[in-house]
Amino acid sequence: MSLAEVDGPPTARLNPLTSAGRHAIGARALKRPVLTVLTVYVVSRVVSLLAIWVAATWFQNPAGVGHADPNVGDMFGLWDGVWYERIVRDGYPVPLPVDADNGRITYSAWAFYPLYPYLVKGVMLTGMPFALAGGLLNVVLGGAAAVLVWALLRSGVHADRQPQRERLALVAACLWCFYPSTSVMLKPYTEALAVALVAGALVLLVRRKYLWVAAIAVPLGFTRGVAPALGVAVLIHLVVRWREDRAAGVLPVAGQRASAVVMLGMLGLSGVAWPVVAGLATGVPTAFFDVQAAWGQRPDKGPFVLWFEWAWQGKGVFGVLVLVALVGTYIALVLGRHGRWIAIEARAWALAYPLYLFAVVRPITSMWRFLLLDVPLAALVASVTMRTANGQSVVPHWRRRVAVVLVVLVGGILWWTCALLVYTPWGSFPP
Repeated sequence: MSLAEVDGPPTARLNPLTSAGRHAIGARALKRPVLTVLTVYVVSRVVSLLAIWVAATWFQNPAGVGHADPNVGDMFGLWDGVWYERIVRDGYPVPLPVDADNGRITYSAWAFYPLYPYLVKGVMLTGMPFALAGGLLNVVLGGAAAVLVWALLRSGVHADRQPQRERLALVAACLWCFYPSTSVMLKPYTEALAVALVAGALVLLVRRKYLWVAAIAVPLGFTRGVAPALGVAVLIHLVVRWREDRAAGVLPVAGQRASAVVMLGMLGLSGVAWPVVAGLATGVPTAFFDVQAAWGQRPDKGPFVLWFEWAWQGKGVFGVLVLVALVGTYIALVLGRHGRWIAIEARAWALAYPLYLFAVVRPITSMWRFLLLDVPLAALVASVTMRTANGQSVVPHWRRRVAVVLVVLVGGILWWTCALLVYTPWGSFPP
């Protein structure tokens, strides 16, 4: 009897419609996780591009693009892309622009962090126009971010034992690629760069590469104002390590105390770097915060206050209760069995970052986009979808469940792109 007669023809073994075929494909995906994540990421970029085409063809108001026939290219320069292009072309305005009617500080580029637009400016040296350079840069950065998300979620350090960790991490990273606002990573926005930096910092933190975390804090400080949330994850990591070292009878953080101090110091500087630069450059110490206030960001009113006001004004007591219930459910998922398989550093970020957003950002539709950085959210979705009630194993029909979730996410991409990415002057909500 030949080997072919024993094993069957290759096409039968790999037929995705058969159980054996699905297992073979799954085994190959787990054997080459980076290639799998990047393949899924490319597919997600195609889906996002199709969603942008649908939005341009059927949902974009001609008034928002200045001509009667909106196309895909028009969609890449809308919203914040306009400001990043101004930064590339003209830099940051000095002195601070003020409203001619009331003399108050008004909208300006100082509300936007500089690293991403200047990276785009570097790519434009090849001769590419702004939108193309920004989009291609984000495609590359997004691919790196997807791989780093997988690397973070597969870590079993400071996490509960999970026999199916590799499978869960791989599925979670793939689901992250289809987050509803992922279309923004085709546009000249900072999300892809920010996710890559945050996920990279968390991976290095888990691996105790403190000086590398400190090095990443520098560009992060000029990309997004998320250093305080990352600092919480760092502090929790150091507390856990201190306790583990003491329990093991060794000197806590032995040999790395200086690098840990440097890491904390750089994160502190990261949190204030851009506001300080804005203040020095304009001669107005509070320039960054004044411009943010002009855009409607008013953290000075108190943490979480604007969200409770929004919920109360919308639905009264019921709205407040729903808001509290949603936050409580999320915290329970992170701290409960669906989160405990994730490294504690990632769980700390999963709590600190959204709570930080709710504390300092007013209720705006851009929150959908901001939550792209909450990468452990994908791990929670994967866990709820795939695991049994006790969390110890993956259900046999997990593929069907993941397929249903994927359909919902693709629908979310289409909704977000067509509802928020389009622009009508004075009549749209920001993406």
